[in-house]
Amino acid sequence: PLDWSVPLDIRQADPDQQLVFGWASVIEKNGVLIIDKQGDAIEPAELEKAAYDFVLYSREHGDMHERTGVGQMVESVVFTIEKQQALGIDLGQVGWFVGFKVTDDAFWKRIKAGDLPEFSIGGSAIREAM
Repeated sequence: PLDWSVPLDIRQADPDQQLVFGWASVIEKNGVLIIDKQGDAIEPAELEKAAYDFVLYSREHGDMHERTGVGQMVESVVFTIEKQQALGIDLGQVGWFVGFKVTDDAFWKRIKAGDLPEFSIGGSAIREAM
């Protein structure tokens, strides 16, 4: 198995409610699969499956892949091409957009200070040739 992470910018933080939103993963831009920092690409169906499993079995926000329980997921959508067409939108990319309610005050202070400007998903996979 291969461990991987893809960092992406946080797009919005609501300081009054301790909510943070952004792209957990962008896997395709303008119809081209993105190669991540580990040299891997994620197919849209695989990202959807991983996102659904996360929502079903975890929903916990983590701190730098070291500890969990600093927040809970409040929003999750994998914007596939098909979903974008159904919504009448074109984002020019395929990816997983998430939102979390941060419940750990020290962690929230780090987000507000700009010390944690991006999301990073973690997981494991079996590498396959494309």
